[in-house]
This record gives sequence, structure tokens and C-alpha cells, in this order.
Amino acid sequence: MKRIIPRGAALATLAIVLSACAVPATPNYDASFGEAVRQARALQTMNPEASRNTDPVAGIDGQAAATAIDRYHDSFKAPPKTFDAFNIGGQLMGQ
Repeated sequence: MKRIIPRGAALATLAIVLSACAVPATPNYDASFGEAVRQARALQTMNPEASRNTDPVAGIDGQAAATAIDRYHDSFKAPPKTFDAFNIGGQLMGQ
């Protein structure tokens, strides 16, 4: 027994299947894809023309800057002594 599918039904089924491929799966996501990255980059860019500024830095001279950097580097060679966590609040009871 041979089953024959009417031509109209086959074409309708084919049209439904093909129309499912035409609709994007994530229309809301695709429209705003990368928007968070663009917003973060815009917020983090304070002055995009900063590389073209040839004015010297104002407010500190070379000798003061060199001394500040030397002190900063020396702070890692001999870090300041931290406080003793076991003696906070004074002496122990009975002493």
C-alpha cells in the first residue's frame, strides 16, 4: 500500500520548516551584542586625546619625583614594622 502525500501539504510543510530558519534565535541578544563592553570602554576612557598632549606635567619637579620614587622602592626593601597583634589592649591579667 503506497501512501501519497498531496503536493500542497508537502509544500506547506516545507514552507513552515524553511520559515523557522529565517527568524533569528536571539533577536534581543544580537541587537545589543557587545554593548556592555562598549559602555565600559567609554566610561574608562577619560581623555582619548591624551597621547597627543605634549605639555609637561605640572606640579612636581624632577628632583622631588626622583626622591618620591626612591622612597617608594626603599619601602619594599625594609617594610615598616607592623604592630603586635597579641598585645592589643595592654598587659595580660594578673601581671
